[in-house]
Amino acid sequence: MNNILESFNKIKSNINLLQPAKPVNIVAISKTFALDHIKPLIDYGHTHFGENKVQEAISKWRDIKNDRKDLKLHMVGKLQSNKAKNAAEIFDYIHSLDSQKLADIFNACERKNSKKLKYFIQINIGNEAQKSGIPISEAESFYNYCTKENKLNILGLMIIPPNDDNTKKYFKSLDYLNNTLGLKELSMGMSNDYTDAIRNNATYIRIGSAIFGSRN
Repeated sequence: MNNILESFNKIKSNINLLQPAKPVNIVAISKTFALDHIKPLIDYGHTHFGENKVQEAISKWRDIKNDRKDLKLHMVGKLQSNKAKNAAEIFDYIHSLDSQKLADIFNACERKNSKKLKYFIQINIGNEAQKSGIPISEAESFYNYCTKENKLNILGLMIIPPNDDNTKKYFKSLDYLNNTLGLKELSMGMSNDYTDAIRNNATYIRIGSAIFGSRN
């Protein structure tokens, strides 16, 4: 399991070499990996982990989160509205807020549970039909709906860029849009492109295979 810690520290070293203007939070994407596989990183003191399925997150993390109040769980996958209530109970951060319906549900959950979550609005930066997210043209109105109508704590924007050679361009566009809305945090960058994301002011990077190895 030492290779997990070696990989993690290598990423931290790479981040330090870039000398980012703001602190960069590594969200270790632990989806599909058993808790035994992840535990060395928890024991090492890392606190931010990401999952993409609500049921998996509940079964894997509920007990250990009760014991370890410092652990923060990030929802990084597409979220169906019928799973939002359960998501609000187990997760601390939602990276995939992408509809008024979800915003309404989370507002109701926050009041019921007396628990404030932190959110990123997912932007469909490449206008891809198969991907979730708010179109760029609707970003401002949706942000206003989330913050004014629902009083949600929106930290910033999030993207999963198209799988082409323009990743840097998409990161730059999202950084510009984030600044336009006056937002401070940016969720972008994964195992293969996180250095480019950080160069464009990403503050939350979502790293899975580069820490935990390839998934089955």
